[in-house]
Amino acid sequence: MSLFKKNYRKSGIFQGFTEWHCHILPGVDDGVETMEESLQILSCYEELGVQQVWLTPHIMEDVPNTPDKLRQRFDQLCQSYQGPITLHLAAENMVDNLFLERLATNDLLPLGSKGDHLLVETSYFNPPYRFRDILEDIKSRGYTPVLAHPERYMYMDDAYYLDLKKRGILFQLNLMSMLGYYGEPVRKKAQNLLISGLYSLCGTDIHSYDTLLDALSDKSLTSKQVTAISQLRW
Repeated sequence: MSLFKKNYRKSGIFQGFTEWHCHILPGVDDGVETMEESLQILSCYEELGVQQVWLTPHIMEDVPNTPDKLRQRFDQLCQSYQGPITLHLAAENMVDNLFLERLATNDLLPLGSKGDHLLVETSYFNPPYRFRDILEDIKSRGYTPVLAHPERYMYMDDAYYLDLKKRGILFQLNLMSMLGYYGEPVRKKAQNLLISGLYSLCGTDIHSYDTLLDALSDKSLTSKQVTAISQLRW
């Protein structure tokens, strides 16, 4: 079986890749802390062939970033980075009371070139109260919800995933899930969702340079997985 596996670095999935989810905006959440580390990751992305990066720092009650603060930090990163990768700013929004307040006033950092998608997440253990109603509210305000790393939500099963897809919710694959960073059950769920064609886009969800180097050093994917991931060109 190992003969059919490809090293993560050499797999080719990053050639022309758009990074849709990462925490490399420095000093704003539990991700990268320094500008130097952000630039290291971007330099590594250049070597891999990444073309675009969406920076998606957390916004939640425990990390109450404001769009204005994040835009200021993003501008600083853009001034420091002189490479060929196109950088964009969005956010990973925890569906909590702060998010509902921001949604009501449209004080948001949307995802995508048209600014009409929102990257959202929930607790890994329980859905927010009236979660499906909230998703419909997001849609009614002109946004398409993009659910970050659905494979990591323990309360979701096959029926739950299919219901969300019928409602027009997009799924974002966490590439680190495929490498087993969150345990075998999560890896298997990610594999099943990928094979079922339920993902629309993917991202690394990288929080540090060391984690990226570890993933690139000795982790591997099967040829079938590489093909399926490479087709996620949302």
